[in-house]
Amino acid sequence: MSAPGQGNPAVVGLAGFGLTTLILQIHNLGLCGIGPVLALAIAFGGVAQLIAGFQEFKCGNNFGYSAFVSYGSFWIALGIVWMLNHFKIYTLSHTDVGFFLVVWTLYTAIMWVAAMRVHGAMATTFTLLLLGFIGLDLAHFGFPGLTKPTAVILIFCALMAWYMMAAAIYAQVFGKEILPLGKPWIAADPEPVGSLAEESA
Repeated sequence: MSAPGQGNPAVVGLAGFGLTTLILQIHNLGLCGIGPVLALAIAFGGVAQLIAGFQEFKCGNNFGYSAFVSYGSFWIALGIVWMLNHFKIYTLSHTDVGFFLVVWTLYTAIMWVAAMRVHGAMATTFTLLLLGFIGLDLAHFGFPGLTKPTAVILIFCALMAWYMMAAAIYAQVFGKEILPLGKPWIAADPEPVGSLAEESA
């Protein structure tokens, strides 16, 4: 969402969220080390998303404001957890990370309901994200075999975020909708009967 004369901060927030989520899942699949994930968690998934969220505040978009600032903070916090563990300030357990992920699952569930009122692409993205968090929760509480299947789910989540980013960029560049976002899963309430009559009276 953007105000007249402003760029759309979501194109940066979605880019940071999607890219950082994607590189973490590549790591979870065992294809790369933690270094690139940590760097992106701080710089792009973290700081860039925070900036996008603060810009959404200026646009009056509470959904984008909450989502980008919160998930930006998630990435920075996760990076700090990894660094504290690496420097042996404390020993990180699967349960520690598990509870960290559980509280983020609860937040995501709240945002998932709101996402269903935005449009189909947003609802799909948050559905995949919620399933991903649930899978990671279970993986940290006794079901480690779910890590790789969950990584695949979150890769699709990341690609959906990029789809929405591309849709916003292309719509402005080409001056028309290029990538459809789909109808909201939760439709607007119909106008109460009699309201038009009351307005014209």
